[in-house]
This record gives sequence, C-alpha cells and structure tokens, in this order.
Amino acid sequence: MEPLFEHRMEFAGTETRVLELEGRGDPVVLFHGWSDSADTWRHLLALMAREERRAIAVDLPGFGTAAPAADGPLLPQLDAFVEAVVRYAVADIRAPRRGPAGGSRARRGGGRATVVGNSLGGCLALRLAERAGGRRSRAQVARVVAIAPAGLDMAGWFKVVEHDPVVRSLLALPLPLPRRAVQEVVARVYGALAFAHPEAIEPGVARAYARHHPDRAAVARLLASGRRLLPELREPFELGAIDCPLLLIWGDRDRMVYASGAERVLAAVPQARLELIEECGHCPQVERPELVAELILATERRGGGRRAA
Repeated sequence: MEPLFEHRMEFAGTETRVLELEGRGDPVVLFHGWSDSADTWRHLLALMAREERRAIAVDLPGFGTAAPAADGPLLPQLDAFVEAVVRYAVADIRAPRRGPAGGSRARRGGGRATVVGNSLGGCLALRLAERAGGRRSRAQVARVVAIAPAGLDMAGWFKVVEHDPVVRSLLALPLPLPRRAVQEVVARVYGALAFAHPEAIEPGVARAYARHHPDRAAVARLLASGRRLLPELREPFELGAIDCPLLLIWGDRDRMVYASGAERVLAAVPQARLELIEECGHCPQVERPELVAELILATERRGGGRRAA
C-alpha cells in the first residue's frame, strides 16, 4: 500500500497542508468544499493507496489549517490556488523524498490530472476545466469529477447553515463555552446537513471536521466567509468552454446543492454525464467512498464522456 505523506507547502502565495500519495499514474487531485478540509478525502485516499495511485488533497485557503485568504474577491484567489496545486501534481519531480521508514522515494509525475472536487471544490474544478479548455490555464487537466458542485442549484445552502437553530443558539449564548462543547455542536450540525444517514458515519469523521472549528470565534469567521463568498457563486460558470470528459456525482438526498443543477451542465457540456447515488447526501466521498473511487477510476478507463439520459 502506498504511504500517505502529510506535509506543508505553499501554492499561489498561500501556505497549506498537503495529504499526498506518491503513487503511479496520472494524479488524482482532490479539492474539498466550503467549511471542510482535506480530511474529507481520507477514506478515498486510503482506497487510492491500495491501487498505488498518485493522489493529492489540500486545505483550500481559509479552511482547515491553510492560511487565510487575502482581501478582495475569493474565487480568483481560489482559482489561482487550485491551478498551482494541479501544476505541482503533474510535475515530473525526480528528486528523492524521505519515506516513512527512512528510505528514499522518487515521485515521478507527468501526464495530466483527474481533478475531483466536492461542493465549493467542485465549483473550482469546473472553473479550472473552463480555463483549460479555453487555453487560459497552464494546468494540465485530463478530466473532471464534480461532486455536488456549488454554483448551480444551491437551494439557499448558506441560509440553511447560518439559520440553523443550534448554530444561532451557539453564537447567541452570552457566556464562554468550553471548546469541547462547541466542537460537539459543530459535529452534530455537520452530520445533520452533510449526510443522508449521519448515524451511519464513523464518529471520527465528524470529530475531524469539528477540530477545524474549535470555538465560537472560528464558527463566526466561517459564517463570515460564507457571506463573503455567496455573491460570487451566483453565476460562476462559462460551461460551454469545457471540452474535457466530465463526471457529475450527486447524492439524491443532498440538502445543500440540489441535483437538479446537473441539467445545466449536461445541456452545455457534450462530454458530461451524471451518476446519482441513492440514499446519499452532500458528501458521497464520506458516505460512499468505495463507489466514488470506482467511478473516478472508471472515468479514467473510459477516456471520454457521454451525455446522461
């Protein structure tokens, strides 16, 4: 099994955490959603490790343990960041790195990337595919897998989060709360909103998510970032510029971004197709990682797309 390295790097001026498999083949590059982190991909990375695949996941600017985003519009900053990550992933780097047992390993990149994103990460993956198709990007993109991408039919997703009664009560309480109490609330809200069956999710998943939102100040900053980002997600796409194979994955019980948004993409992108997963919520990479991994690898083997019926 390919070992998973966790380290820090800088992309487009932002320092961040990197989860990296130095495997073979075209790289799989993974971008998480708003409020989430690279940890959302750990199950999928474990499956990729068994296949000895090259894969990389990062914390996006302002999330997880990454440095905050700069002032000004957010999407252009995120676009530059994801493009830099993809360029790194496909680079042919032959210098040896120290393996976990002290031996040296050489990562051999090259080729083109399969870019996978969930929610906000799915939006960024689609935008990268647009630029790659129009030759406005130096990133080498072979195909895109967009999992419930934001920027389509979002059904007031941010209002659902911000107006959740538990979140509002948390922020309104006049007295300081212990960090553990805040994280328990954050984990409970995350489970209820992100998954079709939160009771079936490993408790460690919610705890890992909550660790990145340790107190009320962090929750308030998160909500402020959502308010800042929301206007930019109203019309973020030029879908007609996409000319690479595109797989859309959606859970049929997604409360955050409705699967009906897929129709716009399917109508605009000839090589797009849709996989709808039954009894699944907004984060299929957590609820159904084996199926998501299978779909990603099948998309690579297919080498092209077809329009869903």
